Amino acid sequence: MNKEQLDRYSRHINLADIGTEGQEKLLSSTALIVGLGGLGSPIAMYLAAAGVGRLILADFDVVELSNLQRQVAHKTNSIGELKTHSARTSCLELNPDITIETIDEVLDQDSLDDLIARCDIVADGCDNFPTRFAVNEACVKHKVPLVSGAAIRFDGQVSVFCGHDPELPCYRCLYGGNSESAETCAQTGVLSPIVGIIGTIQAAEVIKVLAGFGRPLTGRLLLLDGLSMEWNDIALRKNPKCSVCSA
Repeated sequence: MNKEQLDRYSRHINLADIGTEGQEKLLSSTALIVGLGGLGSPIAMYLAAAGVGRLILADFDVVELSNLQRQVAHKTNSIGELKTHSARTSCLELNPDITIETIDEVLDQDSLDDLIARCDIVADGCDNFPTRFAVNEACVKHKVPLVSGAAIRFDGQVSVFCGHDPELPCYRCLYGGNSESAETCAQTGVLSPIVGIIGTIQAAEVIKVLAGFGRPLTGRLLLLDGLSMEWNDIALRKNPKCSVCSA
């Protein structure tokens, strides 16, 4: 690291669990963020600030006025702009020391395979089950860790799925059925700070996995009840009949 980087990341370097070695791991890592909405916004901004060296931002949507209540990577003058481009601008304003690639099209299984094969970790901030299932399948196939989050109304959840460990569950083990008709924030609403809380935890888990410290949320599901501000930590079990990770 050069002198400017030592200064920029000094608060990480001062942490014994990260130090210079951990920060260098972050700088040499590539993270894919799927979805640049309420969850993807804080994930992208914190990973950029933390010095994850290469971010790949994937989203095909454009910024709308109704997004601005919670999607903090975007601004009023970003309305009509691709979310990936708006988020890229915000992230580089925070930290021009990193590289950001944008993917502005719908990801199918083939494109996800190619994309995830060149990543060290994936953070899923999308809002639909078909995409989540496809991302999970590609992560399992390429043995890439997946940090998954979701939020709706006043509730949220986070977990980490490590595709390289055959003893641990994957996302499909948690949601084995067909969940395509699940509710969305557009239908039911969401309290704006809830997505920030969940997305920030996702960013923390990404950093922990990449730098190799702490106890990630692997094999565990962290649930937030925002109305009572209570947390529950639930152990997850591998589904021996999972169509994705138990073949």
